Amino acid sequence: MGLELYLDLLSQPCRALYIFARSNNIPFEFKRVQLAKGQHKTEEFRKVNVLMKVPALRDGSFTLAESIAILLYLVQKFKTPDHWYPSDLQKRARVDEYLSWQHVNIRAKGSKLFLTKVLLPLITGQPLPPEKLEFLTEELNVALKQFEEKFLQDKPFIAGSEVSLADLVALVELMQPVCAGYDLFEERPKLKEWRRRVEEAVGKQLFQEAHEEIMNVKNLTADHFAPELMENFKQQLLKQN
Repeated sequence: MGLELYLDLLSQPCRALYIFARSNNIPFEFKRVQLAKGQHKTEEFRKVNVLMKVPALRDGSFTLAESIAILLYLVQKFKTPDHWYPSDLQKRARVDEYLSWQHVNIRAKGSKLFLTKVLLPLITGQPLPPEKLEFLTEELNVALKQFEEKFLQDKPFIAGSEVSLADLVALVELMQPVCAGYDLFEERPKLKEWRRRVEEAVGKQLFQEAHEEIMNVKNLTADHFAPELMENFKQQLLKQN
């Protein structure tokens, strides 16, 4: 049994893994797990990841959860080019620093904006209140300012002159609010140029392919989702809002 990656490309961490594996010619079997249909909640998938979340990896009898752990496993198993996770101590520390920071900043704020803007109107049948959208956008803008000033600065990439895991993880997360209709690159030339460099480094066609489904997310309707999943989203989003 070869390497299997359990992914849904609507998920940012899944896209990062997919792009990383494909751009590094890592052989894997793409096991699609449709979150909207609740396929991550099945007993079959539970055997792969007891946490019942994607992404997940199975390599023979070995299974692994959590996207960052999986990325690092692939880096080391397949000995990918050094720039992805540099051997230089300080460059690697810069990658680790971003990967540690992003969870409750770029990822949390971008995901919240995306889920609220896309799913809340489906759940309530009402348009998103403008003041709520403004608040969530401003929360994300604070994180974006920190990203530019602290992590990107005037460098081509987060760790210096070459693309790393940090850049890939960052960009797929930033694409989530973009796909929900908030073009956060439009008035940020430094961020826009960084995006261009990251896309070129991984392959623009591959990057677009990985984002094809999420780019059409605004066409989703409530019947695309399993009823129990919609109920879970409803409880979570209404609690936040």
